[in-house]
Amino acid sequence: MTSHSDLTPLADIRDRTRLARQCVTTDLHLGLTAVLLRRALTSSEAQSLPAAVPAERTPSAIAFERVEVRERPRESPQEVQVAVGGIPPRRERFDVADLVTRQDRAEALEKLRELHERACPHCTTATGHTHLVFGEGDPESQLMFVGEAPGETEDRVGRPFVGPAGQKLDEMVRAMGLRREDVYIANVLKSRPPENRTPLQSEVDACGPYLVDQIRIIRPRVLVTLGGPATKLLLATELGITRLRGIWASFRGEDIEIPVMPTFHPAYLLRNYTAETRRQVWSDLQAVLAKLSSPGEDSR
Repeated sequence: MTSHSDLTPLADIRDRTRLARQCVTTDLHLGLTAVLLRRALTSSEAQSLPAAVPAERTPSAIAFERVEVRERPRESPQEVQVAVGGIPPRRERFDVADLVTRQDRAEALEKLRELHERACPHCTTATGHTHLVFGEGDPESQLMFVGEAPGETEDRVGRPFVGPAGQKLDEMVRAMGLRREDVYIANVLKSRPPENRTPLQSEVDACGPYLVDQIRIIRPRVLVTLGGPATKLLLATELGITRLRGIWASFRGEDIEIPVMPTFHPAYLLRNYTAETRRQVWSDLQAVLAKLSSPGEDSR
């Protein structure tokens, strides 16, 4: 482990708590089994310091304390299998046991939409949005796309992915030889965050169970998560999208398990419209097509 030659003042350490936590999380995923935490020296420790220690290095000074942590297994580079653990269950479980026909699933989605509008603890208290954006598409689709939250255009129209990012998603779907009507599209959040900011964890926790029930009703063969927030929610991970994209994972619930292909959000693709980024996204979509065309047990 690399030694630290410079000691940071305690005030700076407090200011950097959030960054430190992120660094530790990253280190744990990379296999680190211990971390060094700074703490103030006790009076006896301070008295034992050599006289040669420079004054600027002894702001009543700082010691490093080794803290052991549980080792975490590293994921296979071929496939990540992650159990759902980041979505608190709702008090009222949505029954999907008797859904057989397309009409059954369409009616169940409508009931869930009504329940969401009436009871979602985030969306019923959220302000500043025009429409709730629940989701749309084929209730029996084999392929479901999950994004982060509605944007300005989606909020105005009341439909998911209809702005510039939505137009890019439509292009991606057409490139796969499909139509928008052939897939199902939803977001983690059903209402637009103020100024299109990143969803808060409390919002994700409140809205996430409704997304899970959408998935349980539709039971697609493949889920495509668009961008980091949707991927982190469904895979219950803190790993970033650049590390996860292109690697098959699994969404696992109590009564369901579905392959997940994480890829970049269409908005990111628009901002970084390079040959390499386009190649990566197209590679992800080709892997999805291969999975859909392969024989396998239907999740229904």
